[in-house]
Amino acid sequence: MSDLATQVTAAQEALDAHTVKMVQWHFNPETGSPFWLEQAGDLGFDPLTDVTCFDDLKKFPLFEDDSLRGGPVQRWIPKGLAHKPAYVFETGGTTGTPKSRVVMDDFRIDYELFSETLPDEMFPPGSNWLMLGPSGPRRLRLAVEHLAQHRGGICFCVDLDPRWVVKLLKKGKTQEAKEYADHVIDQAMTVLESGHDIKCAFSTPKLLEALALRLIDKGSSVAEAGITGIFCGGTEFTPQWYRFAREELLGPDVYITPTYGNTLMGLACGKPFDPADDYKITYYAPQPRAVVEVVDFDDHKQVVGHGETGRVKLYTLTDELFIPGFLERDEGEREAPHEKYPWDGVSSVRPFHVFAKTTTVGVY
Repeated sequence: MSDLATQVTAAQEALDAHTVKMVQWHFNPETGSPFWLEQAGDLGFDPLTDVTCFDDLKKFPLFEDDSLRGGPVQRWIPKGLAHKPAYVFETGGTTGTPKSRVVMDDFRIDYELFSETLPDEMFPPGSNWLMLGPSGPRRLRLAVEHLAQHRGGICFCVDLDPRWVVKLLKKGKTQEAKEYADHVIDQAMTVLESGHDIKCAFSTPKLLEALALRLIDKGSSVAEAGITGIFCGGTEFTPQWYRFAREELLGPDVYITPTYGNTLMGLACGKPFDPADDYKITYYAPQPRAVVEVVDFDDHKQVVGHGETGRVKLYTLTDELFIPGFLERDEGEREAPHEKYPWDGVSSVRPFHVFAKTTTVGVY
C-alpha cells in the first residue's frame, strides 16, 4: 500500500501542476482560445492567479455543452495553435445541431497513450486492423486508423451512420434497423474474407456480437478469422456481456479489453482483467489530460466515497481543449486507485437514471 500511496501522491502533484499549466495556456491573451478569453471577465475570479491546483477548477461554473453547438468553431482554437491544421469532430446530433470539437493532435496523442496499454502478443505490431464502429464526422474513425498506423499496420474501416439507426428506432422501424446492421456486418465480412490478414479490431459490443454470430453461422469464429486482439466500447459493454464475450462468444484465443470514451475526454482504459473482480468493469481516465470524478447527484462539487454511486463528471485539460467540469449523461461507482492507474476510477458506467428512460441505444 505504501508504494501505491506514493504513486497516488505523485499523480495528484502531477495533475495539480498540469492543471495550472493548462489554465495559464488557455487564459493567456497570447495563447488562449477566443471562447475562454471572452469568458474570463465574467467568472468573478482571475484564472491566471487564482487557480493553483486541480481542486481550484471547482471555482468555475459547470461547463454547458450547448456551447459546442454551432459556430464559428474557430472560437475554440487557441491562438497558440492557430497555425496548425484542424479537424472538426462531431458528437450527438440525433436531434438539432450537433456538438463540435476542433482537434489538431489530441486524438493522435490519446490513442498513442492507449497503445502503450495493449499487449503486443495479442495486438502484434505491424498488424492490420478492422474498424467496426461509428464513422462519418466522429473522432473514432480517424483515431482507430491512427492507432493502427502508430502500431505499424493499416486500418480497414466500414461505413456506419449511427444517427440513421437512432432515427429508425425512434420511428419503431426495428426491422429496417436490423437490415442496416446486417449491411454493416456484410461490409466487415467482406474485409475479413479479402485476404488482408487482419489481427486487431475495434468494435462496439452489439456489432462485435453480430459479427461473431455471423462467423459462427458460417462455421467459423473470430479467432479462426485471424483476429487475436479487440478493444471495445459502448453502453452495451456490461459485466454480463463481458462474461458472455470472454467465455462464449470469443473464446480463450481472443483478447478483449473494454474502453470508455467520447469526443471530449479521449479514451479511458479498462482495469486489467482479474477473475477476482467477477467481470466488474472499471475505467480510468487518461490523467492528467482528462479527469473523471464520481460526484453527488445533488452537489457536483462533492465527490462521493469509494464504492458509492454518483454522476460522472468530466474535465478535459489539453492544449487544444479546456473543460473545467462537465456532467456526463452517465452514472457509476467511484473506484479506488490501481497500481497501473494511480488515481480514482469509475465502474459499472450506465446512463444517468434521470435520463435513462429517454436515451435511445442503437444497434451499434
